Amino acid sequence: MNTDHSKYNFDDIRPLNDDEVHDAIESLVNSEGFQHALRYIMPDLKWEKFAEMMRQCKTKEQFKTTLAYNAVMQIAKMTTFSLTISGRSRVPKDIPCTFISNHRDIVLDAAFLNALLLEIGQGMTQIAIGDNLLIHPWIDTIVRLNNCFIVKRDMPVRQLLKASQQLSAYIHHTIKDAKESIWIAQREGRAKDSNDHTQSSVLKMLNMAGENKDNVLKNLMDLNIVPIAISYEYDPCDFLKAKEFQQKRDNPDFVKSKRDDLLSMETGLLNDKGRVHFTIGSSINDKLARLENKNSDKNALITAIAETIDKEIYKHYRFYPCNYVAYDLLHHSVYFRTNYDLRDKMLFETYLQKQIDKIDLPDKDEIFLRTKMLEMYSNPLQNHMNNIE
Repeated sequence: MNTDHSKYNFDDIRPLNDDEVHDAIESLVNSEGFQHALRYIMPDLKWEKFAEMMRQCKTKEQFKTTLAYNAVMQIAKMTTFSLTISGRSRVPKDIPCTFISNHRDIVLDAAFLNALLLEIGQGMTQIAIGDNLLIHPWIDTIVRLNNCFIVKRDMPVRQLLKASQQLSAYIHHTIKDAKESIWIAQREGRAKDSNDHTQSSVLKMLNMAGENKDNVLKNLMDLNIVPIAISYEYDPCDFLKAKEFQQKRDNPDFVKSKRDDLLSMETGLLNDKGRVHFTIGSSINDKLARLENKNSDKNALITAIAETIDKEIYKHYRFYPCNYVAYDLLHHSVYFRTNYDLRDKMLFETYLQKQIDKIDLPDKDEIFLRTKMLEMYSNPLQNHMNNIE
């Protein structure tokens, strides 16, 4: 195991340094693509004034806490009924954390989290983002300016191994040396059916550059993992996810295009999400310490750690009437009948049909699509029931 982080060059994955901010902002000011995207999100934007405000930012911190924060809160104001956070007392004091959460929205999960952390007096995190989303050069610039680091994907196995070692070293360096917290999703990409499980590959990557050879527990405890449960009342991309399920059912070789990713990003950003809540869980270090000597097999240990993270997330989901209605509709039951009324049921069924109507497929299977969407809204509730202690 390679534990000398200094031998790695992080330039191709790290966020921008403050001495690179000026040139980055100038490139954005002169980017027609960036201007077009902003005007699409904020039609009333006065570009010249905004460009001048950008140029006044001399550091990443200034950019994040002013322009980026304001933009995120503007999106929240336009597309959510409420954006809230709980569990702030569980954030370890003055200790950088690795926040691991379930993943609902391509862009906004981490953006909302950072805005909320700023509001409760916590430092903003560095954010892991997949390179598949860096579709245009200006996107690469804006995410690095917002303290994102890059996760390389879709590479040959040997190159992917090196990229994973580099990424692991960067994360350990950020936590231990830079003393900054990070956010990373529990899996590559979103769980399309909202059946959230921590991927073992994520934990194996985090372990790679640990200082303790063959001691997975110690390496992950060094990162101070704090799970976060993200709960969206409505997922704007639910119909796109259902559509993808049918496309993959009908054609196992189906692969999303970059245009599909852009559409998902745009839909998630601009459409209604209802109530959105983040619950910060507890650091899992105490629970990891109890696993010591219980599992000698590395894969079994990784599985046990993943389950520990999952249980902390499941425990802290927040549920809305649509989750209870979806469960009862899916299972043809009245198990949660006291958690909603007839109006809630009618509103959700109307919403469901409206979303299904948006799906454009030549052999549209409405029964299948409806089932998949009901699973999306009921799976978090199912996991919560299966894992409450």
